[in-house]
Amino acid sequence: MELKEKLLSSFLAFENQVDVETYVHNIRSEAIKTFETKGFPNKKNEDWKYTSLNKVLKEDYSVFSKQENALEYSDVKKYFIHDIDSYKIIFIDGKYSSHLSETTHDGMDVCLMSAALSKPKYRLVIENYFNQVAKDDSLAALNTAFSQEGAFIHIPKNKLAEKPIQIIHFSTGNEAALMLQPRNLIVVGENSHVQIIERHQSLTSNPILTNSVTEVFANKRAIIDYYKVQNDEQNASLIDNTYINQKQQSHVSVHTFSFGGKLIRNNLNFFQNGEHIDSTLKGITIIGDKQHVDHNTLVHHIEPNCESHQDYKGIFGDNSVGVFNGKVVVEKEAQKTNAFQANNNILVSDKSSINTKPQLEIFADDVKCSHGCTIGQLDESAMFYLRSRGIPEKEAKALLMYAFANNVLKSVKIPELKKRINKIIANKLGVNIGFDL
Repeated sequence: MELKEKLLSSFLAFENQVDVETYVHNIRSEAIKTFETKGFPNKKNEDWKYTSLNKVLKEDYSVFSKQENALEYSDVKKYFIHDIDSYKIIFIDGKYSSHLSETTHDGMDVCLMSAALSKPKYRLVIENYFNQVAKDDSLAALNTAFSQEGAFIHIPKNKLAEKPIQIIHFSTGNEAALMLQPRNLIVVGENSHVQIIERHQSLTSNPILTNSVTEVFANKRAIIDYYKVQNDEQNASLIDNTYINQKQQSHVSVHTFSFGGKLIRNNLNFFQNGEHIDSTLKGITIIGDKQHVDHNTLVHHIEPNCESHQDYKGIFGDNSVGVFNGKVVVEKEAQKTNAFQANNNILVSDKSSINTKPQLEIFADDVKCSHGCTIGQLDESAMFYLRSRGIPEKEAKALLMYAFANNVLKSVKIPELKKRINKIIANKLGVNIGFDL
């Protein structure tokens, strides 16, 4: 049975066993109809022109994990940013792990999506925000139809979340192949501030397909720093759909670090609904083997006097493939917009490739908008300079690649996370560098 048919046939059984409010059932029913009509995207869709899901979808995935597998903290400690005090929302094969987690309801809610969908006290937040921006996409609709578990974060107005929040999804290999569909909802009130770190981590060589949806709402003057760490096993694939709705004077930044996995597709969508909004999208991709990473971004400037900054760096080795498809839309009313978009790439192998397509759609006449992309190899004159100073070739290449990625790393606001990313980069480059950028 094809995966689409398996999902459609599994939906009724899933609906009957899930405890949620009636109106959520109605949302799910509409979503599965959308997925049934549209199906999985293919290369006929312009946004998926350079990324095929065929090899990923051919696996015989279990739609639900049939058994729970407990993990000890010592088994997974290395995947946490463990040298900071943080809230933690941890899932194992799609199920919540209470003994690995640290949640709170003290002045804010850092808890579970299943609780928010089923308990009346959260109904107002769910009605106002759930599935309000994650629409019109077949994979987002599929996730909505099966949405049950994930992170629910609600920060009320005038609240500083004193600790970062780590969201980690582990898969253990209990199933021969498993599909996961986590759903996150993050609502940050006026004048509030939160830092979030998200990771999907397979602990097995078994095939894993994760179709994740995150909805983020930044109200007036809210500040959100979101970090995605993607450094998974070779048979793990991730489709990450993130939708961000911003109100006036809010600041939201998303840093995406893509280092490992079979196929990674990042759909990152910003909608600016207010004036004096700042949106930042930055990413570093370092892959090899036959890995494939696709960044598909949208920043929709709807009102005037707003800014957006996109800066994506890629380093591609072996037979890896990179894709960057970034779009900035500036509506007629969005005068005084300042939008910057850049995608710069280094190919360190003759067999690697990058498909890059930065796009601007501007309907306003008083704006500052720029975009550009570069594809090249390491600067030979810079290499010669370093080699002439006695630096071995391998270390010289690593230094140049570190310098290449530096302007993305320097905007990371959690020092311990920045240090961790530096170590991952050094490991990916196969060197030991005794300093942090």
